[in-house]
Amino acid sequence: MLDSIAGLFSNDLAIDLGTANTLVYAKGKGMICSEPSVVAVADEKRGRGERVLAVGHQAKEMVGRTPGSIRAVRPIKEGVIADFEITEAMLRYFIQRAHNRSKLVRPRIVICVPPCITSVEKRAVRESALSAGAREVFLIEEPMAAAIGAGLDVTAPTGNMVVDIGGGTTDVAVISLAGIVTSRSIRTGGDKMDEGIINYVKRKYNMLVGERSAEAVKMQIGCASPQTKTMSMELKGRDLVNGIPKVVVTNNEEMREALLEPIHSIIETVHLTLERTPPELAADIVDRGIMLVGGGSLLRDLDVLLREETKLPILRSEDPFTAVAHGAGKVLDNLPLLRDVAIS
Repeated sequence: MLDSIAGLFSNDLAIDLGTANTLVYAKGKGMICSEPSVVAVADEKRGRGERVLAVGHQAKEMVGRTPGSIRAVRPIKEGVIADFEITEAMLRYFIQRAHNRSKLVRPRIVICVPPCITSVEKRAVRESALSAGAREVFLIEEPMAAAIGAGLDVTAPTGNMVVDIGGGTTDVAVISLAGIVTSRSIRTGGDKMDEGIINYVKRKYNMLVGERSAEAVKMQIGCASPQTKTMSMELKGRDLVNGIPKVVVTNNEEMREALLEPIHSIIETVHLTLERTPPELAADIVDRGIMLVGGGSLLRDLDVLLREETKLPILRSEDPFTAVAHGAGKVLDNLPLLRDVAIS
């Protein structure tokens, strides 16, 4: 009964719990929060465990810059929960932030998860949300939410193909009649691209760069296809030979080489999903094309390369970064659709 009363004073929420970023959509308000999925925790004195210092942007500023007593943790690894307690603390922070720090709220929550998630991982997500203050938890698969957010009619008897490139995973799915007909997920996304850049710079320049520097260079000059216009950028790190700070100038051609492996994995996953698609739905995809969503799809010329490799029309949603959260938000307003697309 208390839960029902608390539910009257809380807004239902849709949460895109991503490896790199968490986005929160509140019913009736729209997108209210987009922050990095990072939590800074400090060791308590006298062995009393850990205390949460910061969540989101504040915590991300601390990555790679903390003393021994403080850790900046990313509790979601490759699309699934790696640290149960810290994920719960992060969810509690986002739920309370959506309700102006009020602790007496019990919202209904829709959480987006990768299609490759196991039953144990589903239970971990559900229990984390319930412990953080949710009244009721629904899980929906990220490609389904992405398709709804991108404006596709998922309930129609036609094939829609979605490629969702996130921070930890890339999910490729063919959707028809409010269900996923065929899908593939790989643990490759924006993080693996950053890792590719770090390893390339280490091999070529004997220099170690941090995750944030690798992400910045990927966003500014990273590309998937050869370009005529050369772009360059300074990259700062630590020289591995003599141990002192070092600056090198890199360009988009080098970054394309650094990103070859993760991009090849994504293209191969698209091909394998197309091979397993029923002929009638494959015919629809020829007409309707492939929809790109997710922050990783913003990589320069990735759509051009996919078009060359698949010979199919490639579309990018209006806002790839928020498509999954917007789709989950739309489902909040349509309970019959929520019951159709939610994972049992």
